[in-house]
Amino acid sequence: MAGRVLRPVGVITETARRLSGANLHERIGLKAPPGELKRLADTFDGMLDRMENLVGAQRRFAANAAHELRTPLAVQRAAAEIGLAGDPPPEKVARIRTRLIGVADSSEHLIESLLLLAVSEEGLEHTSPVDLAALAATELAAAEPGAGPAGPPQDPTVVRGLAPLTVAGDGTLLGHLVRNLLANAVRHNRPGGRLELSTSADGVLRVSNTGPVIDPADVPRLLEPFRRSAERRHTAGEGAGLGLSIVASIARAHGARLAAEANPGPEGGLTVRVRFPLPEGPTPAPDSIRLPRN
Repeated sequence: MAGRVLRPVGVITETARRLSGANLHERIGLKAPPGELKRLADTFDGMLDRMENLVGAQRRFAANAAHELRTPLAVQRAAAEIGLAGDPPPEKVARIRTRLIGVADSSEHLIESLLLLAVSEEGLEHTSPVDLAALAATELAAAEPGAGPAGPPQDPTVVRGLAPLTVAGDGTLLGHLVRNLLANAVRHNRPGGRLELSTSADGVLRVSNTGPVIDPADVPRLLEPFRRSAERRHTAGEGAGLGLSIVASIARAHGARLAAEANPGPEGGLTVRVRFPLPEGPTPAPDSIRLPRN
């Protein structure tokens, strides 16, 4: 009887001993009546689900990062070997030089984004009060369209509503969070569209834009690294697909909840809300507490 009762423990132990990175897909799948051991096996299977998802995400991230870094290197090599072969005229050399500088800038931006993503995943060591409304206003002033090649008629209309909001966090990382949200809202907008930026006293930062119509089922994937609004398109205006994943990582590091949703209607676009935890109010001193009279 003792052997029959403890047999599930042996199954769980043997499965745990056999697991490795090559067979994380295996599960215990214990067939037993409800009880402590059944709950233990189901909990273990749930943990394996999360581990498999994390390992899969890391593998996809490494493969995508290698691909993104290999592409500009191939472009640089082709430009040097083909474009500068023989004795090219000065105007061609100037074009190749401009092209190589642009590829180098893109590679540098990609590496900085990868490092920022890694830093934000490590969490925060120190926090301080950050005026998020003032920070958002500063980043908006720096990112506001108007100097781009499209010209003022193509610029989106900016709607702002920045209520006072102070959160505990890292000012540098929060600056990157706002900057990436604004850059994404401008890059994926439509000519003459709209960009909305707001903060509220209940701890919410909101950025919304018009743009391409997005399938609601695709929104969660846009928060993953190297996901773009149009797959397999990597042009100068498309970016590496790290902006929203960095936003999600920085939000997690600050204990904030990020929610993104596709805007309904023909105007399209995306709305992203980041809800920060508000600091708790001061605890009254013991001598200031009034006791009820008998």
